[in-house]
This record gives sequence, structure tokens and C-alpha cells, in this order.
Amino acid sequence: MKRVIYSMEPVGHTGGRVYLRMLHEVTADNVEWRTIPDHKRTYRVRRWRKLRHLTRLAPAVQELRGATGSFVWDDLSLLLFTPEMRARTVFLLHHYEPLQHDSAPVEALLWERLFRLLPQCAAVVCVAPYWADFLRTRGVPNVRVIHNAFDLTEIERARGFDRADCRAEFDLAPNTIAVYAGKAVHWKGTEEVSAALSNAPGMRVITSGSNTIRFDGAHYDVERERYLRLLRACDVGVFLPQMREGWSRCAAEALLLGLPCLIRPVAGLGNLAALAGQPAPDLGHLPTQVRERAAARQTETKAAYEALARYDLDYFTRAWGDLLTEVP
Repeated sequence: MKRVIYSMEPVGHTGGRVYLRMLHEVTADNVEWRTIPDHKRTYRVRRWRKLRHLTRLAPAVQELRGATGSFVWDDLSLLLFTPEMRARTVFLLHHYEPLQHDSAPVEALLWERLFRLLPQCAAVVCVAPYWADFLRTRGVPNVRVIHNAFDLTEIERARGFDRADCRAEFDLAPNTIAVYAGKAVHWKGTEEVSAALSNAPGMRVITSGSNTIRFDGAHYDVERERYLRLLRACDVGVFLPQMREGWSRCAAEALLLGLPCLIRPVAGLGNLAALAGQPAPDLGHLPTQVRERAAARQTETKAAYEALARYDLDYFTRAWGDLLTEVP
């Protein structure tokens, strides 16, 4: 008989949604997942979005108060749980970034309240050591690190794409250095990368995602298969966020597909950069760095791949399986 676990609905393309969706998939044989809708990303107006989300979610959480089963939760609505519900909860923290607060100043107070309640949970999972340390300094004792994981069958298939075909698909001339700068969304540093390389001959900055910043360069909001072909077409990854990220699935996938990278060592990205042995970008010398990294493509990417390949679906399944056996 499958155990019942409740979570938010894993709909969307952010790293957090991909992580939760992967968790649902790898545990499907043993877990009956029951979900409630996540409205946060449906509001066209960002201001007060989190407060509207909590208000709209309150009746659904109220209905769960009599439910049996456990919870895997990654949302501020943990504040609406009873202490008894939190005792059956694994809370999943990807990152905490005040730059993203759309309901300031109230949202900061809600997060501080959340941190005080997290010790009531059965466990807390972070995707990078930085965030585990962040929570431990705030008095949260039972913290585990379970990194983003990757379907290596998919990755190996993508590594086998004909690179010349992929470059032709995205109109990249043989003498062009294609620089993947991640998602064109707020606080990811896309504008900084583009500005630093704007006068560098033979370079083309490429972005993906929903383009909330209205980046006017080479941007592709494409389905998964074409996204992997886009990465395969690129030469170098440059990740320059202002925000404190979790562990950046975009950067990790770029490394797995063979791109040498320059990574600003901020929060969880610092853990990723150290693990994969990737240097930090220097805006004053970025064109030179990019050319040097492009030249290193064949000699330096093997070690980065091997460092990240240990985080495959088997690792993810074992780590979460072991943890969930401990949750009431």
C-alpha cells in the first residue's frame, strides 16, 4: 500500500518546480502524491502576490488539517499548518532571497516567522550546503542537503547531438563564440553579461526562459528538447547573478553538456562552482576570460561532468527514500 504525501502542485519551469516534479516521479511507485494548486505564478501583478497567494490557499490548508499522511512543502503557507501537521512535514528550502520579495515589508516578517517554525518540522531539505548552514545558524537542527539531480540518460543523449547541426539550428557561425547567460529573468545578471560583452567581436550572448527583463538579444523560450540543443550549440556559460541562488540547475546542466563556465560564487552557486572547479567572472576582463574558457572546452569539462554526474536519479531516489522513511 502506498503512503500518502501532500505537496504543492509541481507545475512550472523554475528550478524548484523541476525539483519537486522529479521527486514525484522517482517516488511514484511508493507514494500517492496528492497536490493542491500553487497560485503564486498566476498573478499578472507581482505586488502583494505572496499575500494574495496565502489568502487564496488558506481554505485548502484548512481542509488538510484533518488529513492523514505526510507533507513535503516548499511554500510560505507552512505558516498556516498546525504544529501537528508540521511534525509530519519535510520542508524544502531552495533559497531565500529578499530581492524577490513582492510583498515587502510584510513578506520579510513572514519569512522570519517561518524560520522560527522550521524546527517543528520532521526535517528540512536544502539543495546546497550554503543553505543548510544558513538555516543552522537560525536554530534549525534537522537539515539535510539533497542536491538537484539529473537524468543522465537524457544528458548523455543530449551530449550526443551533432553540435554542428545544433549551431546551424540557432544560426551560429563557426567563428562565433556562443555565450549562454542562463535565464533572462530578474537578478540573474543577464544584462551585466550582455553589457560586458557588447563590444567583443565574434561573441553572441544567448538566454532562455520567460524573459521577464525583456532582453532584446538572442533569447529562446523553448521546450525541453530544444533547450538541450541550445546548450549543446553554445561554447561557454557565464552565470553572474545578483541574487543568492539555490544550486542553479541551468549552470549545472550547462556543465553536464560540456560547457566550461564562469560562475559568480554566490550562495549555492559558490558550492556548485567549487564542486565543478569553475572560476569566477571578472567583468573588466570578461571577453578575455570567455575566449580562454572557450579554448578550454575539450580539456576541462570532463572533471566537471564527473563531479556532477554523481547526482543522478539513483542518488536522488536513495536520498529521498531514506529521508521519507523517517517521517511520520
